[in-house]
Amino acid sequence: MNRHPHRDRGQVALEYLGFLPILLLVGMAAVQLGLIAYTAQQAGTAARAGARSASLDGSAAEGCAQAVSDWLTGRTRCASSSGGDSVTVTASIAIPSVVPFWHFDQAHRTATMPLDH
Repeated sequence: MNRHPHRDRGQVALEYLGFLPILLLVGMAAVQLGLIAYTAQQAGTAARAGARSASLDGSAAEGCAQAVSDWLTGRTRCASSSGGDSVTVTASIAIPSVVPFWHFDQAHRTATMPLDH
């Protein structure tokens, strides 16, 4: 039996406060992983839309820009190349970072479509 129960008061609160930064970091890392996956998916969509647009005598860059979410539009770059009877578009999107001091490369996806003659 504890003779001095008043001495332990607040110990759990202090332990929780010490563990709170770790919980926040784990939560932010989970959100970051979701952002990475979402950005990669958007890069694939942009590459396909850009290749489709370029194959129909349109602009690959315009097709890419219209295919991504508004908040990723400024981070999106598309490069196209034609060869023979097809066009290839590579979309690159800078991955946003929510975790301090973690920086990521770009997500790259490539799509090829036949030229519409």
